[in-house]
Amino acid sequence: MSIERILTAREQIEAACDKAGRPIQIMEVCGTHTVSLFRHGIRSMLPKSLKMLSGPGCPVCVTDQGMIDVVIELAQRDDCLIATYGDMIRVPGAGGSLETQHRGNVKVVFSSDHALALARKHPDKTVVFVAVGFETTTPPTAVALRQAQAEGLDNFCIICGHKIVVPAMAALLSARNDKIDAFLCPGHVSVIIGADAYTPIVEQFGRPCVVAGFEAGQILEGIARICTQIADQKPQVESVYGAAVKNQGNPVALQLMDEYFETWDGPWRGLGVIPGASLRLKDEFSRFDALKRFGFAEVPTEEPAGCLCGRVLCGLIDPPQCGLFGKKCTPDSPVGPCMVSTEGACSAWFKYGIK
Repeated sequence: MSIERILTAREQIEAACDKAGRPIQIMEVCGTHTVSLFRHGIRSMLPKSLKMLSGPGCPVCVTDQGMIDVVIELAQRDDCLIATYGDMIRVPGAGGSLETQHRGNVKVVFSSDHALALARKHPDKTVVFVAVGFETTTPPTAVALRQAQAEGLDNFCIICGHKIVVPAMAALLSARNDKIDAFLCPGHVSVIIGADAYTPIVEQFGRPCVVAGFEAGQILEGIARICTQIADQKPQVESVYGAAVKNQGNPVALQLMDEYFETWDGPWRGLGVIPGASLRLKDEFSRFDALKRFGFAEVPTEEPAGCLCGRVLCGLIDPPQCGLFGKKCTPDSPVGPCMVSTEGACSAWFKYGIK
């Protein structure tokens, strides 16, 4: 987007905020949006009456500690090999992290296919893939499961931490933070689920939902559309990411998700148990479920003492309002997951020196 269009979007935001005549709070659901807002200096360009709130769109951040503790326990077994995305390595559990509590049985992977390759290479180990992420990373996990079936890779299984976004948005407005005026919706997730997936948020709660990509101009244009809707009191679903996001999403990816996974009322860090917002393997694929394979009937969860990541994820506070931020909790010595992940709000606020 050209400088002229960026300036036009900024002018539209200011005009709409003036017309609204009240403070506006917009939640950027996606952690990549949070980082982009800082990287491009967008926050400093916005009117004082407009506040951007970081949301629960960081998959590492919303993974409950109980799941982390189970993964660490499995990493201490000689017969297991943990395959995980890099951001999960340093997330603190009750007694440490994968970085500190393992026996050399942890491998960082960049895709579910990489995890499958480890299973082929190490037939004497059970490879446990830590499958986290929203609708963006769920279809590749399904593809890996299909391939494991086809090859008869009995030493491959997953711990499913996949979650879905829209029920979490509804949960926020229903019980956690009804002060959110609108949502800047995630680009990558929306490629899979489609812009129409946010219609229930508009119809049930009357909140504008606008999908945007991650370039500065597109983010500003998305914010401008939101502010205009609020000023005109005409909430709707819009997308400024038409090159990648279709109204109905990606039907092939959605079918893959539906084939292998089902929704359940699973825990989210900071948001608690959200009805229908987590995914688990269907019964017919239970042989790939690491929790069942290793006999974990329940996964107890708890939060680190003093950590306010949950309130940050709900948009109730900014990271510096946590007493641990920048003191006991830093990127070198994180207490909570929002300081660990590259998409975490606390990490972004710390990196860009925001007090």
